[in-house]
Amino acid sequence: MQPLLPEDPQVVGAYRLLGRLGAGGMGRVYLGRSAGGRTVAVKIVHPHFAADDQFRERFRREVRAARSVGGAWTAPVLDADPEAAVPWVATGYVAGPSLSEAVATAGPLPAAAVRALGAGLAEALTAVHGQGLVHRDVKPSNVLLALDGPRIVDFGIARATEATASLTSTGVSVGSPGYMAPEQILGRDVTGAADVFSLGAVLAYAATGAPPFPGDSSAALLYKVVHEPPVLGPALTGELRSLVADCLAKEAAARPSPQDLARRLAPADGGARALLRSGWLPGPVVEEVSRRAVELLDLEAEPAAGAGAFGPPDPSYGAGVAPAPEAVPAPRPARPRRVALSAVLGGRRSRRASCTLVLSVAGVLAAATTAAFVFDLLPGKGGGGGTTSAGRPATSAPPDRSPASSVPEAFLGTWSGDVVQSDGTANGTMTSTITAGGTGAYVVRTRYGALGVVECDSKAKLLSASASKITLEEVTDGELRFGCTGVTATVTYTLAPGGRLAFASGDPTGGRPTATLSRGRG
Repeated sequence: MQPLLPEDPQVVGAYRLLGRLGAGGMGRVYLGRSAGGRTVAVKIVHPHFAADDQFRERFRREVRAARSVGGAWTAPVLDADPEAAVPWVATGYVAGPSLSEAVATAGPLPAAAVRALGAGLAEALTAVHGQGLVHRDVKPSNVLLALDGPRIVDFGIARATEATASLTSTGVSVGSPGYMAPEQILGRDVTGAADVFSLGAVLAYAATGAPPFPGDSSAALLYKVVHEPPVLGPALTGELRSLVADCLAKEAAARPSPQDLARRLAPADGGARALLRSGWLPGPVVEEVSRRAVELLDLEAEPAAGAGAFGPPDPSYGAGVAPAPEAVPAPRPARPRRVALSAVLGGRRSRRASCTLVLSVAGVLAAATTAAFVFDLLPGKGGGGGTTSAGRPATSAPPDRSPASSVPEAFLGTWSGDVVQSDGTANGTMTSTITAGGTGAYVVRTRYGALGVVECDSKAKLLSASASKITLEEVTDGELRFGCTGVTATVTYTLAPGGRLAFASGDPTGGRPTATLSRGRG
C-alpha cells in the first residue's frame, strides 16, 4: 500500500481513505474504513469518465450486476454511488497478495494448493454464472489469496450475459491477452465458458509460474490463444494437467462447466472448504498474508487537518491532475508516473502500466478495442502482426564519458525493447537513454509506450554500480499525462549475452516487469 498523495481525496461516501492500493484503466483503488470500523477497497473512476454519459450508464449496470454476486470466494460489492460527481464502488477488502504477486515472490504453488485454488475459483464462478453474469477478466492479478481461501475480485467489468450483444456492439473487448478465451478475441458471443478458459490459464500459471500462452507482444499472445495449443510445462502433471487442458479447449462447448471442475477438484461432501481447512498456502505466502494483516491492524485513520464529517470526494480529485514534482511538498518524494497500458489498443482508453512501463494492473493489459481491429493485428491478418514502437526516445544531454563516471562504459547509449509482466502479459515498449554520472545523479531517462497511444517519461537516480549491473531509483520526469500515475520503483539494468541489457523492476503493483533491451533500437 502507498500513502495518499496531495491530490487524493480524504473521504469518499461513508469511508475515510487510508492509502492507495493501486490503479487501473477504470480508476484508482484505495483502502478505506467506515465509521463503524469496517475496512473496504474503494475504487474511484478516473474523472474524465465521469463526464461520459455512456460510461455512467455502463457503470450503473455493472454495479447492479455486481451487487447480485454472492458466494464464499468473491469480494462482495458493499456500497456504490454511480450518481456521484466522480462515481465510486466499495468492495470487501482482502488482506492478501494477488496470485501474480505470490508467484513472483515465492514461485509456483504446490499441487495441493493449486487444487484448492481451482476448487475455490470454480465455486466462485458457479455463483457468478448462476446470476447470469460473466466476469470476463479472470487473471492472476484479479485472484487474491487469503488464509481461508482465494477470492475473485474486480467485478466492475462484469457483464450480464443477456447484455452481451448490445455491449459487443460498442466495439469494446474486455480481457487480458494470454488469459482471454478465443471467442473473446474474435468478437463472438461470450458465455461463462470464457471464464472457464481463463481459469484454466490461471491454474497453469499457478502451477508452473508461466502463462500457458507465452509471447513478447499482445498480437503474438492473441494469435497463440486462437491458433496454437497451450504450453503447460513439465511441472503440471496428472489429473491437474488433464483438467487444465480441458479448460483450455479452443471451442467453448468442449470445456467443462465450473460445477464439473469443482467436483473434479474437491470431495463431494466438503467442497473447496475441505481442501482449505488445514491450511493451503505455502509458508512464504502465509508470511505475506500475515504481514498485511498486521499492517492493517496497526493502521489508524487519522482525520485530515480541517476535515469534518464524512462526505463526497474532495473537489480537487475531479481535476484528475497531479502536481508537477516541483510542487510536491518535501516530505512526499516525486513518484514515477505509471503508464498503465492495460490497454488502449486501437486508440481506446488504456489501463495503467508502471513507470517502468509495466502495464499494471492492476495490471495487466486489458484489451479495449474492437475484435476486428485486434484480429487485424494477428500475424497473417494484414495488420502488421507486431506492436507499435513506444514513440520518440527520451532526450538527454550527450553522454559524459569522463573517467569520474560511476556508470560503466558498456551501459552508455540508447536501449529499447518490449516490456513483459511477471505473469507473461505484454506491456508495451520502453526506450532508455543511459548517460554517465555518479551515485545520486539522474543517469537514465526512459519513455514507456503503449502501442503508440499512452506514453510516460521517467528519470532514474543511480544508487549503485558494478561492472555488470546498475541499480537505480526511478521517478517521474515531467508532468503527469493521461494514463500515468505516480509510483516510485527500484530498477536494475544488467549486461546480458549478445550485447543486450536485462531490465527489471521490483514494483509489485506494476507486475514486476522485465525487458530485454537492444542498443539503438526504436
